[in-house]
Amino acid sequence: MTYRAPVSEMLFSMRHVAGLDAMIEGGLYGDLSVELMEQILSEAAKVSQDVLAPLDRPGDLAGLRLESGRVTMPKGFGEAYRAWAAGGWNALTGSPDHGGQGLPTMLNTACVEMWNASCLSLALCPLLTMGAIEALETHAAHALKERYLDKLISGEWTATMNLTEPQAGSDLSALRTRAERAGDGTYRIFGQKIYITFGEHDMTDNIVHLVLARLPDAPHGTRGISLFLVPKFLPDGSRNDVVCAGLEHKLGIHAAPTCTMMYGEGDGAIGWLVGEENRGLACMFTMMNNARLAVGVQGVAVAERATQRALAYAAERRQGRTPGYVGHGMVPIGTHPDVRRMLMTMRTLTQASRGICFLTAAGLDAAARHPDHAARKRAHERASLLTPVAKAFSTDIAVEVASLGVQVHGGMGFVEETGAAQHYRDARILPIYEGTNGIQAIDLVIRKLPLSGGETVRAEIAEIRKVAQSVTKHGDARFGPLAAALRDGAESLDRATSFMLGALAGEEQDSALAGATPYLRLFGIVRGAACLAQEALAAKAALDAGETDPAHKGRILRARFFAEAHLTAAAGLEAAATAGAEALVPEAALA
Repeated sequence: MTYRAPVSEMLFSMRHVAGLDAMIEGGLYGDLSVELMEQILSEAAKVSQDVLAPLDRPGDLAGLRLESGRVTMPKGFGEAYRAWAAGGWNALTGSPDHGGQGLPTMLNTACVEMWNASCLSLALCPLLTMGAIEALETHAAHALKERYLDKLISGEWTATMNLTEPQAGSDLSALRTRAERAGDGTYRIFGQKIYITFGEHDMTDNIVHLVLARLPDAPHGTRGISLFLVPKFLPDGSRNDVVCAGLEHKLGIHAAPTCTMMYGEGDGAIGWLVGEENRGLACMFTMMNNARLAVGVQGVAVAERATQRALAYAAERRQGRTPGYVGHGMVPIGTHPDVRRMLMTMRTLTQASRGICFLTAAGLDAAARHPDHAARKRAHERASLLTPVAKAFSTDIAVEVASLGVQVHGGMGFVEETGAAQHYRDARILPIYEGTNGIQAIDLVIRKLPLSGGETVRAEIAEIRKVAQSVTKHGDARFGPLAAALRDGAESLDRATSFMLGALAGEEQDSALAGATPYLRLFGIVRGAACLAQEALAAKAALDAGETDPAHKGRILRARFFAEAHLTAAAGLEAAATAGAEALVPEAALA
């Protein structure tokens, strides 16, 4: 099955969900126009389809080779990466001061989806570099920026994020990697890091590691963690004291090296401080917040690829007959109602999560580009609120959509030759890395709902209510129960939000945490439904104006289907989110 980048669907979501036109008209995107955006995305589509996508299946089958600390990538990966970087794609959002193009996050978000839909394993590499660039731009000293940013932004060098240790996963307070002052402005790093994506590879001449470590006199816990830049090769060209000691054998992303990295097996790996001593976690969160949206986009990407594969199979596989069928032989399985239900579920979950990701990207752009300080603050808080939803909801649905893709294929989905199983295997890491989805739910409830005293989340719910009101005013019979279902969903989200804020105010944190995951799902379902409703309203307006694009009728039907098949879960999710923690008694319930 050949991947086709859904440029038209991306642009439609950007324009009618994320407010692309208003941001262009408001001057936030400089000279960028919708037409230029389309041209750039069309070129990105060619690269994703012609250069990256052909590597996906062979890379999954070939895997990686580690010999004497060196990782050999599958055939064609290095050439494809270098061609991609030479095309300027790594530099889209980078600072023009260091060779970047300074283009919007929203545009890059669409490109990131294409790269990851075409070849998730390869696209992981620049995703981490993108986060490292932002961390260095925000926190690094001028000398470090001058030495490393040009090559990272161009893609000539790549970067990694080194947090996890055998005893320190989500709890970074248990981190043991140590840093010692060398007396010359550098530090010596000693320790082991695990699960380091692209910690070693042969696609570039250098790899820049961002490493969390603890100084000897550092405070205990996360307040005593510092961030260091530790290159594979030092500025004088000599090899640093860092080596890949092992590769993980994983369920999926077989062509992405997941490394065990050893620092300081000799005299110590030479590193430079990023930011201030003992303030490394704040620096790393700059990188992680960028990566969390990108991982959410990875979820959209895998879901899109799985959906395209399932649609193609359902159109060619023939089994049985449908009522009223006249003729001889069997019909494509895509004509059977239950298969159509699965395919519609795949398509609508994918498009709903895409809309949430674009909304988050738009918030990041406005936070960085809007001339008004108050508007920048509101946009920053909105992006902060939506980021855990974008990451967790989109990656959860990636697993669900990929699983449905296997189901559509039937027995052929359970064997590897169709490719459906690879999407399922690849998708499963997405709810785990860059902060598990349980961590995202905790972040949403504990840190993001209280922003501005709860006004940020209330404003988001008010936006959803406005969409419901617009459906009531402008919709017709084709919209079915969408207006009422979206209105009821917004009320469920509002009541669950009040419960969460009340629990936090009353120091009943366990009650809030017990319902955090169903609350995030509720948020994603309702916000995603509003995204689809906005698309449906825009599609109806286009049809009323005489446009004949057949995709418009599909957009209306998708919103209606989502309301009937998925938005009905809002009441149950509200109940689960507000049930409290009394039933969570492991000793009694799990024995």
